[in-house]
Amino acid sequence: MPIRHIVLLNALLLVVCAAGAQPQPAAGRSAVTTRKVDHTQLPPTYLPSGRQMYKEYCAACHGADAKGHGPATPALRTPPPDLTTLARRNGGKFPYDYVANVLRFGIRIAAHGSSDMPTWGPIFGYLEHYNDVAVQQRIKNLCDYLASLQQNES
Repeated sequence: MPIRHIVLLNALLLVVCAAGAQPQPAAGRSAVTTRKVDHTQLPPTYLPSGRQMYKEYCAACHGADAKGHGPATPALRTPPPDLTTLARRNGGKFPYDYVANVLRFGIRIAAHGSSDMPTWGPIFGYLEHYNDVAVQQRIKNLCDYLASLQQNES
C-alpha cells in the first residue's frame, strides 16, 4: 500500500510541476490577449531548398564545404566522402540517379560508403507526411545543390 501512495504522490507532483511551468498571463490580461502568433509558421506546401537541407542534414558529417570534414567526422567509423568530387569520380558527369538512390534508400554497397550514412528517404517521408511527390522534390533539391558544388575540371 505505501508504494502505491508514493507513485500517486510522484504523479501528482509531476502534474503540479508541469502546470507551474506553463506561461501565465500577465496580471489583468487574459490568456487570449497574451498569446503570440508564430509568424514563422511555414505553409504546408513549403519545401526547403537544397542548400538549407544540406546544412540541416549533411553538413555535420560532410562539412559546410561538402569536402568530408564535418564536426561529426571523428565519431564515424568511415570518413564521409568529399561530395564536391562526385562528378569527377563519375566520368565528369554528376550521378543524379546514384545520389538520389543513396539519399532515398541508403548505402547498399559497402565500397560506396559507410552504413553510418542515414537513409534520408524514410525521414523525409515522415517530415512530408508520406507524400512521395514532396519526398522526391526534397531529394531533387538536395541533388541539385550537390551538383552545384562540383569542382571544375582543371
